[in-house]
Amino acid sequence: MGMRLAFLGTPDFAVPTLTELVGQGHEIVAVYSQPPRPKGRGYETEPTQVAKAAASFGIPVRTPLSLKNAEAQAEFAALELDAAVVVAYGLLLPKPVLDAPRFGCFNLHGSLLPRWRGAAPIQRAIMAGDAETGVMVMRMEEGLDTGPVLMAERTPIARKTYAELHDELARLGADLMVRAMSAVALGQASETPQPEEGVTYAKKILKEEARIDWTKPARELDCLIRGLSPFPGAWCELKGERLKVLFADPVDGKGAPGEALDDALTIACGEGALRIRSLQRPGKSAMTAEDLLRGYAVPKGTMLS
Repeated sequence: MGMRLAFLGTPDFAVPTLTELVGQGHEIVAVYSQPPRPKGRGYETEPTQVAKAAASFGIPVRTPLSLKNAEAQAEFAALELDAAVVVAYGLLLPKPVLDAPRFGCFNLHGSLLPRWRGAAPIQRAIMAGDAETGVMVMRMEEGLDTGPVLMAERTPIARKTYAELHDELARLGADLMVRAMSAVALGQASETPQPEEGVTYAKKILKEEARIDWTKPARELDCLIRGLSPFPGAWCELKGERLKVLFADPVDGKGAPGEALDDALTIACGEGALRIRSLQRPGKSAMTAEDLLRGYAVPKGTMLS
């Protein structure tokens, strides 16, 4: 049963859900996204990934700076929606907006709530060493990611990077939201309140968190590196140059933290060592450690900081 929907989203994580909803025959009458912002060396403005996708489908795009004013709320209410779907939109929805659609507003969140409510759930799950994560569809309330859950999908994290897990959860989430909207349309959706225990918050990633502290255990640094790969990228300094480490394997080894234990970029940590597998130099593309070492020797005993 197709419904009359608005879609609110901004980054590429949200695009698969928009695409699936269109493909399933729902009527998307408007897409809301963040305003275009300057980027690149020329600081030219560019529409968000969701806005670009919406334009390709011929869907009108709205980019208000806020939904807190009466005019924006009246425009939203005038859409006469069955429901609104929200995926990484980036603006808080005030109560008049939440209450406007007939069935309400539904959010796709990239964690197993109530763990990792907030801005950076995928990165934080990896960085914390969680064994699994997932996506959930919840009914939106005024609180931050506090609403009851309609459906969930789980997946093991294993040794996935942020980029890999991001793309996997985007695909799982698109399918999950389509199923959730079908259940809502048919009056078959069941909602489960989130437990009060186990609440954690996924605060925004800070720049200072990305620097590798070699005094920490290799397992902990492995989680940090994968959780920030490829963006913003965990980094260290080598020969006065900032080096992004994109992937590394924990291995046995012992030495001064930051010391190269061989000529193949095995670096000692506070506990164990990391064998760097892929990395990125300033202004260069990502490369394997083998490619770097062909023309950039890092001999045993070199110190990374």
